[in-house]
Amino acid sequence: MSEVPATLLRMTTRIDCDTCVVRGLACHDCVVTVLLGPPPELVIDDDELAALDALADGGLVPPLRLVQPTAGPEVESA
Repeated sequence: MSEVPATLLRMTTRIDCDTCVVRGLACHDCVVTVLLGPPPELVIDDDELAALDALADGGLVPPLRLVQPTAGPEVESA
């Protein structure tokens, strides 16, 4: 079994508060708002996301409440 280079395993998470489905409803309890205020867009890598998760698991900050929209089914009219 071959190993995957670490550079291929790094991922980023784009946090765009403008497209968050629960914006306004969950902002008060979101780690982004607590730490930074509501930014228009933020990109964090997997290590940073893991650190935020660890802080939230420890009860130090609220969890990331980002809910990204998904594409709905395409419906054709009759």
